[in-house]
Amino acid sequence: MSNPSMLDQDRPADPKSPTTNEPDESFGDILSEYEQSHTHRIREEGKRGLEGTVVAITGESVFLDIGYKTEGIIPLAEFQATGDSLKTGDKMPVSIKGRDPEGYYELSRLKVERPKDWSALEKVFADKTAIAGVVSAVVKGGVSVDVGVRAFMPASRSGARDAAEMEKLVGQEIRCRIIKLDVADEDVVVDRRAVLEEEERASKDKRYTEVKEGETVQGTVRSLTDYGAFVDIGGVDALLHVADISWGRVNKPADVLKVGDKVEARILKVDPAKKRISLGLKQLQPHPWDLVADRYKVGERVKGSVTRVTDFGAFVELEKGIEGLVHLSEMSWSKKVRKPSDVVNPGDSVDVVVLGVHAADRRISLGLKQALGDPWADAAQKFPVGSVVEGPVTSIQKFGAFVQVAEGVEGMVHVGDVSAEKRINHPQDVLHTGQVVKAQVLELDIEKRRLRLGMRQLIPTSLDEYIAEHKEGDVVTGRMTDVSGSRAKVELGEGVHATCRLSADAPQEEEKSSQESVDLSSLTSMLQARWKGGQGGGGGSKGEGPRSGQIRSFRIGKLDPATKKIELELV
Repeated sequence: MSNPSMLDQDRPADPKSPTTNEPDESFGDILSEYEQSHTHRIREEGKRGLEGTVVAITGESVFLDIGYKTEGIIPLAEFQATGDSLKTGDKMPVSIKGRDPEGYYELSRLKVERPKDWSALEKVFADKTAIAGVVSAVVKGGVSVDVGVRAFMPASRSGARDAAEMEKLVGQEIRCRIIKLDVADEDVVVDRRAVLEEEERASKDKRYTEVKEGETVQGTVRSLTDYGAFVDIGGVDALLHVADISWGRVNKPADVLKVGDKVEARILKVDPAKKRISLGLKQLQPHPWDLVADRYKVGERVKGSVTRVTDFGAFVELEKGIEGLVHLSEMSWSKKVRKPSDVVNPGDSVDVVVLGVHAADRRISLGLKQALGDPWADAAQKFPVGSVVEGPVTSIQKFGAFVQVAEGVEGMVHVGDVSAEKRINHPQDVLHTGQVVKAQVLELDIEKRRLRLGMRQLIPTSLDEYIAEHKEGDVVTGRMTDVSGSRAKVELGEGVHATCRLSADAPQEEEKSSQESVDLSSLTSMLQARWKGGQGGGGGSKGEGPRSGQIRSFRIGKLDPATKKIELELV
């Protein structure tokens, strides 16, 4: 029997279960178990309608309460495409298609109306109308679809590009057309690809009539040729001619653009009959070099992106069409640089200082080393306690390993903080010089220029392990999940909960949660974002009043292994 997933939003996690106590089970294994355990239920939910209530509307999505602890989500574009008005509190019939990466139920407004008898199927087949179906399984040569009866959909007519996409269709509600019907043999074959292609054609035809000459649009470069770039501007391709890319000379589009680039362009011409749209990039900007003298002053600090690296320096793009040169001699204060590629590479984002502007010659001299101050000056902001850093191992000692987290800044991982899976005698048992590792900041001392890191802290532990590894008086980091009156509930890790007594005069900002338990998948995503970016979306400083979702430092005031209770104090 499989154990309940720790990420199951509709069931409480059992801290004593084997799943939560396996120290070597990865987050990916837990997520995979979670997804598998929900497959059957998602399929069943997709076969019947639910009533959803709109609880929130964002710029991209509509969130609905469907009676579960986790909300459902529908893209706002679906309502905009049909011209439907929407407001909080509206109710509508929906069905479940699956779950998105963030854990929300993906919903569909499509009414599941399936024929209940063969005569109804024959009418649908004769009228060549699209019907709703739910993909039930992947079978040899395609997938099985429930359209009131079992139907077969060939892989070539599924609209999926590969086997992985076909697997993702299982449990989803689709629109398809019956292309073969044999009542005697109860043989039904359906086609989804034709429906998708028809919908795509209709969307494109509508787009050609929507865009107007002179308006500005956003697009993505889809392909490049010698004469221009084809840009997707919302379902249709428009041509950006090489002559309209930049005020400067462009030999070929690939010199300044690449597939996948996001661009903003102006509609120059629209021909609905021939289905052609012409775009221009340079028309949105004045000639850039005419403004260089006013925009860039000597001594000014600016940001740019490295475009080319040569033997004598690196060219940095400050804006479209404006490049400056960082000479080899202006790259570093602290060490002798033999070649520019030792310091920067194409695509790197860098801070530079303007050393000279020669607009007439279209030259700007830049300095990289002038923009590099004391690397420890802003260490408190870059590496706050609790944040996650990444870097290569620079050296290994018997007592620990040193990791470079930034130019000129190293942190030390003590041998006891290397691994949570086993006790090691020497860091070299599991680490080697040059290995890139991730670690959590445990202590930062700017005056002593000391940064203490821990690798094992990034591995989720159970409540029993957490209690065994901590003692009263320890300072830890956690997330407030519920602030009420003079007390708050705190999430210290997956399955590790504690309470915190708040001072009577502490300002509070109550934020009532709609869930009785913490959404562990959301917490994990938030903590990962905090580790990667050095701060958390729900974090807070000491000057900010306690509130739900806030990440704070706490001191363990009481640790009771017998009752498995942890009491905290705000630091």
